[in-house]
Amino acid sequence: MAMMKKQGLGLLRALLVLVGVSALFSVALAARKEKASLDHRDHRHRRPGVGHQSLHRHRQRSGKEGQVLHRSKRGWVWNQFFVIEEYTGPDPVLVGRLHSDVDSGVGNIKYILSGEGAGTIFVIDDKTGNIHATKTLDREEQAQYTLTAQAVDRDTNKPKEPPSEFIVKVQDINDNPPEFLHGPYYARVPEMSNVGTSVMQVTATDADDPTYGNSARLVYSILQGQPYFSVEPQTGIIRTALPNMDREARQEYDVVIQAKDMGGHMGGLSGTTEVKITLTDVNDNPPKFPQSVYSMSVSEDKVPGEEVGRLKAKDPDLGDNGMVSYRLIDGDGMGVFELSTDSETREAVIKLKKSVDFETKRSYSLKVEGSNPNLDPQFMAWGPYKDEATIKISVEDADEPPVFVAPSYTFEVEENAREGTLVGRVHAKDTDVANNPVRYMIPRYTDVEQFFSVNAEDGMITTTRPLDRETLAWHNISVSATEIGGHHQDTKVRVNIKVKDVNDNAPEFATNNEVLMCETVAPGKVIETVSAVDKDEMAHRQHFTFSLAPEVAHNHNFSLKDNRDSTASIYVLRKGFSRLTQDVYYLPIEINDNGFPAMSSTNTLTVRVCSCDSRGTILSCNVEPYVLPAGLSTGALIAILACIVILLAIVVLFVALRRQKKEPLIVFEEEDIRENIITYDDEGGGEEDTEAFDIATLQNPDGANGFLPRKDIKPELQFPLRPGSGRPGGNSVDVDDFIKTRIAEADCDPTAPPYDSIQIYGYEGRGSLAGSLSSLESVTTESDLDYDYLQSWGPRFKKLADLYGTKDCSADDGDDDEDS
Repeated sequence: MAMMKKQGLGLLRALLVLVGVSALFSVALAARKEKASLDHRDHRHRRPGVGHQSLHRHRQRSGKEGQVLHRSKRGWVWNQFFVIEEYTGPDPVLVGRLHSDVDSGVGNIKYILSGEGAGTIFVIDDKTGNIHATKTLDREEQAQYTLTAQAVDRDTNKPKEPPSEFIVKVQDINDNPPEFLHGPYYARVPEMSNVGTSVMQVTATDADDPTYGNSARLVYSILQGQPYFSVEPQTGIIRTALPNMDREARQEYDVVIQAKDMGGHMGGLSGTTEVKITLTDVNDNPPKFPQSVYSMSVSEDKVPGEEVGRLKAKDPDLGDNGMVSYRLIDGDGMGVFELSTDSETREAVIKLKKSVDFETKRSYSLKVEGSNPNLDPQFMAWGPYKDEATIKISVEDADEPPVFVAPSYTFEVEENAREGTLVGRVHAKDTDVANNPVRYMIPRYTDVEQFFSVNAEDGMITTTRPLDRETLAWHNISVSATEIGGHHQDTKVRVNIKVKDVNDNAPEFATNNEVLMCETVAPGKVIETVSAVDKDEMAHRQHFTFSLAPEVAHNHNFSLKDNRDSTASIYVLRKGFSRLTQDVYYLPIEINDNGFPAMSSTNTLTVRVCSCDSRGTILSCNVEPYVLPAGLSTGALIAILACIVILLAIVVLFVALRRQKKEPLIVFEEEDIRENIITYDDEGGGEEDTEAFDIATLQNPDGANGFLPRKDIKPELQFPLRPGSGRPGGNSVDVDDFIKTRIAEADCDPTAPPYDSIQIYGYEGRGSLAGSLSSLESVTTESDLDYDYLQSWGPRFKKLADLYGTKDCSADDGDDDEDS
């Protein structure tokens, strides 16, 4: 490995020597042109590779003519200016050596290098002046480096001579293959082209130095695509190599082109690209019918315009080149049949031109020609570009339906025509020998709203109601004709009915927008141009005329001018408009359409007064409240605020007094009237009265000694039971004592209001265990209640006990009366 490195270094040095010799030769030639004043020492110190940068020519010019030009003494010598790119040896590459005349060789001179790559790519031995390249260089990245050299005193670092600039060029090697930057390529060339027809040119690029050697000298060759195509070695132009290349046989070719540097010699680098070449079509093929004779048939019930058959001539060419036109050139059926071309399928379509009758003629013959309409003069000799075929058509017998005398009908009828107006007549007939009668009808699905009717016998179409053109201008219906007898075959025909316009609509404004007008508008100014529209059709020379309505014809605000072009201008007659006085003006305008009969209408134009600035720009169109120009004084504002405060104080005082007002002595509630004294004059409602007393409490007075809370107030202190109020026995309680006890408790109760109250039992309830206290109906009805317990209630209930007690107790009642 070391031996190989040494050999490589030796080769590199040999190459550097060659380069140096070449540089020496060029410098020697330049030296012959130097002035004779160049001294012998300059020639003695010149080295290989010395550039013109080492020669410092200082031309000194004075104000006097004839001044002698002196050449300063050269102080630097370099022995190398070139370095080969991509060097990968183990040692740094010696680029050259710097030497100064002031360098005596004792080491007192220090060499300094600066500039591009100094210290990183290029390093210098400050003693010997040798420059080395420490990194691999790529000429394609940077072709040359500009450096500056200077000799200074090693001790003082003071310059011994001025700095000099020189260039180190990177010498190119063939390290970049050619590249096709725009590949792959696509090209087109017409088929049947002559040999040598240019297809396209491909170009490759080489990043190597084109000025040095053959590294960038490219040669093109074809690797794939022969023998159909060739390429020029120097230009890269691809040309056809074979004659009569037929697109119909082969349309696409894949060609591979190679570009090789070093002039195509061995050892050069190469690159390839693909070229897809497509042959474009030319008209080089005539049309051809697949058959010479075609057989077709047609039934006699076919109507003119119906298709009989199709045929097509084949042409392998494309587009317009393969287009075929057809025509009938001979035959006894040329007057009965017609030929057309289908634009999509490019087929010849044979259609009936006239009706055929099996009983009259049963066969026809036609001759059809197909030809290319677009011919190429270059290939005219290859013709003729046409072909012929024979068509034999046989007529078939059929039971034919009725046939309308016209394929379609178009009628007109005026709008607003009265019911029963005649629109038109359709007619169909039976073409068979029997010639049966025909009946007509309108299928309802074609006239859903039944605007028309048809006479079943004669085909007369009439209206069933007035028609409105503005609603529907055309009515498209169908009429069916059915043969009476036979196979009841029917046929239909299209009937198009146009509703003719009648001037029955008044004109109106084209737009109903408000007109915005400034308060400061000047008299005579046009504030709006109005136009009109009419639902009716406008006749020739018919236009709209405008005028003010009679009631505003003499108003002092606005005027109208008819422009005689179906528009009118609105003018202002006065100034001084104010939206505070009137913000909206309504201007009725009459519009006449000058039709027959003439129609007119009155449309109201709304003019709104707006506030504008000095330039006429609208600021506001809303009605605003009028504000006095002078504001309120400070004293007035203080007086208003004082009044408001006084009113608020009065309201607060009134509310406080209402809250301190005493509550009513008795709280009247609809749903709870117990513990209230109620005075009324009637005896009560009897047993059905459930709102007067709670008899259950009277019947069970055992709980009377317990504390019962008041319903009309909320007590703050719980009233304790008196110590002497014991609970009486269940059967020995005297109601009189019970009531007195309750009154005493109420008098001594500190939470009771300052008035007497008695417990009222207001609800008896249906099905209560206690009977009603009412005496109504008691004397006339038999009761199963036992009132014997009234005897134990004391003297106050003696009368009740006498009235309701049993007969067995009458003696005891007498004793009680004597005691009382």
